[in-house]
Amino acid sequence: MSETKIQNTGFPPVLGITFGDVNGIGPEIIIRILEDSRILKHCTLVLYGHHKIINQYRKLFAAEEFQIIPCKTAGQAAPRKINMINCWDQDYEIKPGQSDPAAGMFAFQALQKATEDLKSGQIQGLITAPITKANMPEQEFPFPGHTEFFAKAAGVGESLMFMVHEDLKIALSTAHLPLERVSGILTRNLIFNKLNQLEKSLIKDFDIPKPKIAVLGFNPHAGENGKLGKEEDAVIGPVVREWRDKGKFVYGPFPSDGFFASGQYKKFDAILAMYHDQGLIPFKIIAGMEGVNFSAGLPFIRVSPDHGTAYDIAGKGIASAESIRAAIFFALDLIQIKEEKVVKVI
Repeated sequence: MSETKIQNTGFPPVLGITFGDVNGIGPEIIIRILEDSRILKHCTLVLYGHHKIINQYRKLFAAEEFQIIPCKTAGQAAPRKINMINCWDQDYEIKPGQSDPAAGMFAFQALQKATEDLKSGQIQGLITAPITKANMPEQEFPFPGHTEFFAKAAGVGESLMFMVHEDLKIALSTAHLPLERVSGILTRNLIFNKLNQLEKSLIKDFDIPKPKIAVLGFNPHAGENGKLGKEEDAVIGPVVREWRDKGKFVYGPFPSDGFFASGQYKKFDAILAMYHDQGLIPFKIIAGMEGVNFSAGLPFIRVSPDHGTAYDIAGKGIASAESIRAAIFFALDLIQIKEEKVVKVI
């Protein structure tokens, strides 16, 4: 057996960033993070939105040092610069903090163009600023969130919503669903498939060859032997045992409150939660503003900050850029792992 490494092309990776909802904090945090030009030592950036939107925010925040270069396609992007692709033609006066259907359409148009470039390989990764699902055009975007949109765009059926921080990694069995529907969806096949996606991502994306995974219960006290719910005994526990019988390091189901309160989560490479808030609440408490939302299981790299549009503070100049900073560098880490992956040649 001989080993060789995939060679880097010598050019910096090209990352795309969508504006998200132009009345949310997306454009603001993009400006804030990119005012520090040192980030361009590591990558070339392509913004998907409109230069007139950026100019309005640049004026609002007196961000005179923030400079963009217009380009028609990502393939024409100037290396180690901030490039801009205009994704719509209409003029628009920003309304920070207000939900507006026009802003939703702009967000979709930017997302659509960026996804085309991502799929064609013109950009090597995409960071999506937050959208407001309520004002996205329903016919063009019939999805509860970005994760489901990208799964459809990639033709994979479904992807894994995976929250990532250096101290904690939590994947979700179900994501953007009303709680009243979750129990009926927690089947053996669903949990098995999510575990499979999670393990593959830990191996491929994080270079963890034999990951140790914790699985949370669904009910209080993980069902307490069936007294507080049947999902653990009927579905979750049998799947965990099935994986253990295959020699996998999968454990649970754990009661989620004690699992996090005791610090038990620190013993695992990743955790599979059963529903959105079960995973997102402890994640955001522990990760703070440095967490990242990663869509695992896709043939391309898509990440985002782990927060929403934050209408309540939009346009006030106080939004933190730490999560989008973490998203950019996490995307670069994923690209590096991919490029430096050892290829075994027989």
